Amino acid sequence: MDEKDHNLSKKEHIRMKLLEQQGEARLVRKIIMITIASLILLIGIVGLVGFLYINSAMKPVDPDDDTIKKVKIPIGSSVNGISTLLEEQGIIKDARVFKYYIKFRNESGFQAGEYKLSPSMPIQDIVTSIKTGKLMKEATMKITIPEGKQLIQIADIIAVKTDQDPKEIFKTLNSEKFVNSMQERFPELLTSEIENKNVLYPLEGYLFPATYDFYEEKPSLEAVVIEMLKKTEETLQAYETQMNKKDYSVHQMLTFASLVEEEATAQVDRGKIASVFYNRIKKDMPLQTDPTVLYAKGSHKSKVLYKDLEVKSPYNTYKNKGLPPGPIANAGTTSIDAVLKPEKTDFLYFLATPEGEVLYSKTLEDHNNKKAEHITNK
Repeated sequence: MDEKDHNLSKKEHIRMKLLEQQGEARLVRKIIMITIASLILLIGIVGLVGFLYINSAMKPVDPDDDTIKKVKIPIGSSVNGISTLLEEQGIIKDARVFKYYIKFRNESGFQAGEYKLSPSMPIQDIVTSIKTGKLMKEATMKITIPEGKQLIQIADIIAVKTDQDPKEIFKTLNSEKFVNSMQERFPELLTSEIENKNVLYPLEGYLFPATYDFYEEKPSLEAVVIEMLKKTEETLQAYETQMNKKDYSVHQMLTFASLVEEEATAQVDRGKIASVFYNRIKKDMPLQTDPTVLYAKGSHKSKVLYKDLEVKSPYNTYKNKGLPPGPIANAGTTSIDAVLKPEKTDFLYFLATPEGEVLYSKTLEDHNNKKAEHITNK
């Protein structure tokens, strides 16, 4: 190869090298452009998603839900505390968005107190309410359900308040269609246990004793019962851990609590009554509690006779061991507490005196002696 050919070969090599470097540079620029475009697109998507989420969180939780909820804001509550409370009560969608909204608008001066707020309220109306202390609505009707009431008695109370026929209300409360509709709405509360063929009234014991505010002059029976079941569900959430430890379903716990409720008097320690029932179950003894006999007979009497104890019914705890098929009344939190945290005793019997005092015994002999002294000789 002469010098001329050598120089040409060298130039060709340099030219090829330059072309290769130019190609690599174009590829790098292309990768950089694609990366930048991807980042811009990703930022745009994140921004759009964030905007849509915030925009959604600023809207009412449910524009069609005018249910009024009582929300108590304690004295000294922080913005964080108020935001979290409102989210937990279902009044706002997102506590963080609400908190930033308040800070952005420089809102302050929130007042402690009990407010009546609704999931249908716009976010600014909520802010205005808790700043001014203004109550959105006043209840037009209140229904008070005392502890220890049976479903038929609750039907009477609702009938009086809503000016309806108590028999029709009771009939509806026990209709398959109505019960099924409530089960669909409260599947974790109203389980298949209420469908047991031995259960007399499926909703017995599930309508929580409390005072309920309504904002219509004549709310529907469905609306009334929904509020009561909501209250039951909310109340029982606090007992979930304890029920799991006892391995009790909601139905079993409400059944047990109803027995304590019906046996208790104003003076009684429900924890001791619960302990007697637990002790009898452990010894495979029937519970032998009179209220179950009266429930089985569908009657209200001050004194149970021996002939009453022969009633044939799954609810008769003189004839059947263990808990009855379902609750025999509604129970308050005091009786629920007693069932889940009973006292530790050796008692197997208790006796309620005419004066309302409850006497406890470890043996049948002692129980009969007390019965002779306080009941038989009266």
